[in-house]
Amino acid sequence: MEILNKLKNLDAYPKINEDFYSRTFSGGVITVVSSIIILLLFISETRLFLYSATETKLIVDTSRGERLHVNFDITFPSLPCTLLSVDTVDISGEQHYDIRHDITKKRLDHLGNVIESRQGGIGAPKIDRPLQKHGGRLDHSEAYCGTCYGAETSDDQCCNSCEEVREAYRKKGWALTNPDMIDQCTREGFFQKIKDEEGEGCNIHGFLDVSKVAGNFHFSPGKSFHQSGIHAHDLLAFQTESYNISHRINKLSFGKEFPGVVNPLDGAQWKQGGSSGMYQYFIKVVPTIYHDIRGHKINSNQFSVTEHFRDESIHPRPLPGVYFFYDFSPIKVIFTEENQSILHFLTQLCAIIGGVFTVSGIIDAFVYHGARTIKKKRELGKYK
Repeated sequence: MEILNKLKNLDAYPKINEDFYSRTFSGGVITVVSSIIILLLFISETRLFLYSATETKLIVDTSRGERLHVNFDITFPSLPCTLLSVDTVDISGEQHYDIRHDITKKRLDHLGNVIESRQGGIGAPKIDRPLQKHGGRLDHSEAYCGTCYGAETSDDQCCNSCEEVREAYRKKGWALTNPDMIDQCTREGFFQKIKDEEGEGCNIHGFLDVSKVAGNFHFSPGKSFHQSGIHAHDLLAFQTESYNISHRINKLSFGKEFPGVVNPLDGAQWKQGGSSGMYQYFIKVVPTIYHDIRGHKINSNQFSVTEHFRDESIHPRPLPGVYFFYDFSPIKVIFTEENQSILHFLTQLCAIIGGVFTVSGIIDAFVYHGARTIKKKRELGKYK
């Protein structure tokens, strides 16, 4: 019993007889308002507890020797698919011209409707006694070995298609300025194909696999080649007027998608108003790692971009096309999804209830004693 009495003396919450309670209208209003505030804050805190929060961390990017996927979906409403090619070049010297693997082209009419979808090439060759390397026509009894028109790198090299002739020319640094004189191109309808697609557009989508070093990838008319250290394109013989490089970027991303990522060029478009030229995008790629709440890790990238148009009237005359120059930031961003602990959640709830209850009590006491003081002064005639 003595211990129980001592525990009573430690009671921090002494009880008051109900006969001494004085309930007021202002107290009731304050109680209702404070209860609503507690309920709203409770709901808000519960939502924060149930949904994960994302924390951001910045570190120096020390990764080396990685590869990068560039995902793209771009529409050229006034550039035929046969003329359109994709090239990549980086500062390490890695170069890839007229890339066709993992890329799909869709021919579009003037209304933007799809005419045909293909992964490259201009159709199957038409074999009709093609010209042999020795100068005669193909007989049924002999194997076909087409001439490369002086671009052979060895005596036994054959160019059996227009594409192989174009590739041999590219390796020599020559432009294909007379395709109508190339037997392979004539048989395959290459020259006619370009004429037939005049006035059409092209949608090109897929992905590029590039090294994680500064470089560029570009979409341009014709096959690229280097001549005396100068980057150039063939098919200039088909150019009767300036190429229209108007374009719309439906999608452009570097790496995998992750929650909350914003690709600033998605939906961007540019219309050519006058002469042709080189439209340039300068992209700063920021390596990013995203850790979700389940522990999965996503290696991706974000990027910022600026753009510039070089008119063909300036010197030196730029090659027509859409060029994406990219470089990498030395800083890597790490996003981590985290949930609040249950102890933190309970602490927040106690702080909400206790804080609102205490502040409400102070306000109620101020209102109650203020009202009593005014009432007494009125009774004494000191307050009018």
